[in-house]
Amino acid sequence: MADKTEVAVEPEKQPRSVRVVLFALMVAMMLAMLDNMIVGTAMPTIVGELGGLEHLSWVVTAYTLATAASTPIWGKLGDMYGRKGAFMTSIVIFLIGSALSGMAQDMGQLIGFRAIQGLGAGGLMVGVMAIIGDLIPPRERGKYQGMMAGVMALAMIAGPLVGGTITDHWGWRWSFYINLPLGVVALLAISAVLHLPKKRVEGRIDYLGAGLLTVGITSIVLVTTWGGSEYAWGSARIMELIGIGVAALVGFVFVQTKAAAPVVPLHIFRSRNFTLMSIIAFITGFVMFGATLFLPLYQQSVQGASATNSGLLLLPMLGAMLVTSMVAGRVTTNSGRYKVFPLVGSVLMAVGLFLLSQMDTDTTRLTSGLYMAVLGAGMGCLMQITMLVAQNSVEMKDMGVASSTSTLARTLGSSFGVAIMGALFNNRVQHEMAERAGAIGSKVTEQSAQLDAASLAKLPAAAREAYQFAVSSGTHSAFLLGAVVAVVSLVAAVFVKEVPLKGAGASKAAEEGAAGDAAGAQRAVAEAV
Repeated sequence: MADKTEVAVEPEKQPRSVRVVLFALMVAMMLAMLDNMIVGTAMPTIVGELGGLEHLSWVVTAYTLATAASTPIWGKLGDMYGRKGAFMTSIVIFLIGSALSGMAQDMGQLIGFRAIQGLGAGGLMVGVMAIIGDLIPPRERGKYQGMMAGVMALAMIAGPLVGGTITDHWGWRWSFYINLPLGVVALLAISAVLHLPKKRVEGRIDYLGAGLLTVGITSIVLVTTWGGSEYAWGSARIMELIGIGVAALVGFVFVQTKAAAPVVPLHIFRSRNFTLMSIIAFITGFVMFGATLFLPLYQQSVQGASATNSGLLLLPMLGAMLVTSMVAGRVTTNSGRYKVFPLVGSVLMAVGLFLLSQMDTDTTRLTSGLYMAVLGAGMGCLMQITMLVAQNSVEMKDMGVASSTSTLARTLGSSFGVAIMGALFNNRVQHEMAERAGAIGSKVTEQSAQLDAASLAKLPAAAREAYQFAVSSGTHSAFLLGAVVAVVSLVAAVFVKEVPLKGAGASKAAEEGAAGDAAGAQRAVAEAV
């Protein structure tokens, strides 16, 4: 009778406790997503004060590298030693890195402190997703998709605006210090309200596997960051990095088969759904970050939009993404079914990218906005469903590594998307400028195919028209490639096996036998309350 009484009381308590925890998680998620966008806006001012223009790219690269390399480690630490402790530690490291970055006296210090910040950031997104996976039964998680999609959309829109405002009125150092009060709020709320069961898994951390994975991820990110910009794609440096990366990853896979507590247990890939969702997450990252890079560039260079409000230019895409994510979450919660969303999302994503590839110098903002909305609707169907299904495909003990692997797949997808679509765009722009504007065109785009508003305004009228045509041609090639890549997501979605998501009423027997079971999550909620 005691057990029945506890279950009967729990629904009264769960919404209040979960809302407080979710608020803190969303604050932490906002920290992770806002940072690069705020800092990116402040970079010209930072370089003006600290100097070191030749090292500018490393301010972003150091953060990205540290985030990507530490992501799987944080997931494993949460599984082994407890989700709450790992998550709070990642917040503290992120805040220390933020405070130090704000106090940096030269570019070298800033790069080093950004790497510390990135180490913490690697645990923020993973911690948010894994804790939600612990607290909320799989079938109920759909209701919270809209909240997470809203945070993502808000970060993309508000980031440049907030960054510009802070830099203009408070100085660039506050673009880092602003993280401190937000992080403290998240820490206090998590500390006071979240009480997950403590765990301690016997066995040592797989240091060799962690080291090999770090080397492999670092090599991949450097290849995609440097290829076609710092070094030619066929250069010795790029080939060396590719060789090191492949060797490290092959060694990593071998070590994982022998390790007592592997960083990424290979058995999770035996689940067809988990593997397919990792592929879809990679492609979603590939497409999304490519789109957010080239759409503002097209609208500023070709359609004459202001760079000041660059985040607002993406509003049709982000708004559609938010709405469809909320609808997908609600339908998933009510029905327990989800396969339709990867299918529809992949189709809309491919169609949206194809439509965007048809834009030219005469395309109106209304038309491009409608095309962006189609793409956003597709991504809204995929963004959170991929994580939900990935978590539902593994046992509770592997929730952290499942969350980190899915997050890492999306991160690596974004690196490849920006690199490959960027290389295609740059080559196309430089070719068209040389063909249409001759020697002047080649000189204009010799250093970079992406001109800012000031540089564009200085060009002669003929060269400016040539550049606008070249940009529209470059975005055509980049988005057409994205549409082809999105077809792979559709193929993967076709093979997804719909395993109905468990609800709050699952039995203990189901908990022991089924992956991602809701009963275990219910007990975690009871302890959190």
